[in-house]
Amino acid sequence: MTESFTFLRIMRFLGLAVMSCAGVALVGVIAYLVPTQPLVSLGLAAAVCLFGLTLVDSAIVPLLMVVPVLATYRIAANGVDLALSDAALFVAFFPALIFAQRPYTPTMRALVWIGVSYQAATLFTVVANPYRANYIEWVHAGMLIVGALVVGWSIGREGHARLALTILVVAISVLGIAAIAQGLTQYASGNFSGVYPSWPFAMHKNAAGCLLGFAAAIAYVRPSWLRWSPWFAYACFWICLAGLGVTQSRQAMAGLAAALIVIVMRTHDKGRERRSKVILLAVLGATGFVLVMVRNQIASGDEHNSFFQRIDWFNESMRIWETDPLFGVGLRWWYTDRFEVAFQPPNALLETLSAAGIVGLAGFVVLMFGSLAVLWRMDPKYGLIAFTVVLSRFVQGQLDLFWVAVQTSVPFLIAGICLGAHGRELAEQPTGEGWLTEQANAAELEKTVA
Repeated sequence: MTESFTFLRIMRFLGLAVMSCAGVALVGVIAYLVPTQPLVSLGLAAAVCLFGLTLVDSAIVPLLMVVPVLATYRIAANGVDLALSDAALFVAFFPALIFAQRPYTPTMRALVWIGVSYQAATLFTVVANPYRANYIEWVHAGMLIVGALVVGWSIGREGHARLALTILVVAISVLGIAAIAQGLTQYASGNFSGVYPSWPFAMHKNAAGCLLGFAAAIAYVRPSWLRWSPWFAYACFWICLAGLGVTQSRQAMAGLAAALIVIVMRTHDKGRERRSKVILLAVLGATGFVLVMVRNQIASGDEHNSFFQRIDWFNESMRIWETDPLFGVGLRWWYTDRFEVAFQPPNALLETLSAAGIVGLAGFVVLMFGSLAVLWRMDPKYGLIAFTVVLSRFVQGQLDLFWVAVQTSVPFLIAGICLGAHGRELAEQPTGEGWLTEQANAAELEKTVA
């Protein structure tokens, strides 16, 4: 399909020109620094090499960032403190934005505009509450959603969807094996509490459980275009499920349970590959386990356990929201000294309501339910994975922190990969019938989002 000479195409050419000039300049700088600062010159040389590879394959940098995007490890230097995942996503975003193949499919465009609408809704609180953390978080949230979608699209549209998802699932499965091994060691010493993985770096159990739940859902869907053997997919699934079990992350269990229910329902539609309903027994078992844990916490009467602590935080969140019901008190308000308490609300709706008010909450509802509606209407061959990981994250976010690195960016990255793979398949159809079908669905998508 011929791409028109649009504003985006102009920006791509300008970006190419600027980066080419920067590359030439870097070569001179490298030559100058080699005698005195060899490590710096080596890093700059690597950057020039990646730029050259990007001209050959526009998704090379995003693909190299797939594993670092999973890392919750924080980088703190020279007053900068950010997760390695955020840094990797930032590095991958600009090559993906400038060099990724266009045009976007109607589904991808719909998701991007939904993300932009959320950013527009939260812009009111940025203007109403001028402080540094508010500005930074507004950009950060956009990167976690729209940025991750664009990076994923670049990978899938260039033909690397299978490789990227394989790398993701294998890397998370390795984390699952490490968590299981640590759990067995912990149990041998008589400690049966949830496992906080310490390898390859220290992780919170909810962060690890969230990633393990995503990988388990992908492995269980196992669409035909991934060309995974059943033994590989099921091995990864059970490893991730066991790893999730030892973390005892109730939020991740609830998210995976919702994902598995949808997978079984959707794959039992006429003409689609079936998945055994027996897995629903595991869903029931996990649900019962979570309910027992909650019941025990309530029965303990310990006002400092996670259940009663969440109740207190919910009440405090509502009290803080009441100070500015319409626009909220600002993103990342807990990083300021404006209130006596400092906590991130462990619920996506309350966090958004307190930070961005009713206007921001409306934008968040459009973001999540609009995204799920659009992905549900997509061809399940590609859309089922995207739908289940986003749904899983939404469910998790009602029981835990939502706007955090990795746990929010990874599902949208996966969705972008699936959308890019679908776009590549449509573009490869010689008659263009796939694109015509997508265009015909565009009006329905707009109605759904509305």
